[in-house]
Amino acid sequence: MWLLYVGLYVVFAIGYNQFYKVVLKTTKGDGALTALIQIVGGLTALFFSVFFEYKFPTDWKIYLLLGIACVFYALSDRINTSVRSGIEASTFSIIKQLSTVFMIIAGLLFFKEKFVLKKIIGAILIIFSNILIFYQRGNQKLDKYVFLGICSSIISSIALFLDVNNSNNFNFAFYAAITLLMPALIIICGERIKISNIKGKINKSNWKPILLTGVFCGLTLVSQLRAYQLGEATSVAPLCALTVIGNVIVGYIFLGERNNLLKKIIAACLIILSVILIKG
Repeated sequence: MWLLYVGLYVVFAIGYNQFYKVVLKTTKGDGALTALIQIVGGLTALFFSVFFEYKFPTDWKIYLLLGIACVFYALSDRINTSVRSGIEASTFSIIKQLSTVFMIIAGLLFFKEKFVLKKIIGAILIIFSNILIFYQRGNQKLDKYVFLGICSSIISSIALFLDVNNSNNFNFAFYAAITLLMPALIIICGERIKISNIKGKINKSNWKPILLTGVFCGLTLVSQLRAYQLGEATSVAPLCALTVIGNVIVGYIFLGERNNLLKKIIAACLIILSVILIKG
């Protein structure tokens, strides 16, 4: 069954990434749009939660860590909307893999995990793959969207660091809903977004892509959490990394993302190899 959920995750994650880019071509990327997609995703995950057993932890510290993690998720998701608007969908999927590097560093520094050469090599490959994508001879200027993408990956890693193994204490689909709906609420309150602003993002031309983006968002989280519950991380993680090469291919076919195609393919393959090393 875990293979089924990995397959679903790859499909949903690619759909989420691609449709988000479609939405941003017709809609300004800001807090209201981010919150709208998160709300749709959260409600989608909440719908599927009824098909699984509900359970809730009794330790208040779990809820505290979840709350703090949601603040960082909100920051990361909000920044990601801006990043997605400035770079290709396939490139964004590669940048997001940097969070794996930061989690390895956190494991060494804070979890006192053993120094494993394969993991370090995997992290170096991820960093190299990103350098490969963005390096242009004679132009070493760091694009603001690349910088924001790196910052978002760091923030996302902090959230994951606080949130390690928390999903096992909840109904996993309900947990996915929380990590979408709470950040949406934080963004709405933090940016003082009115309901009219959120409604204003929807028009005749974009409501379908927005709806699909939100649904894919929720399904991506649900299928990924379920895959990790049913399978071993060493098997699930490398297969989940197939989304990187998938986004390159789909972006090429449907979004016309044909810049640096060879570099993207090489970078995607390096990332898949790096995940195999890290999780092996």
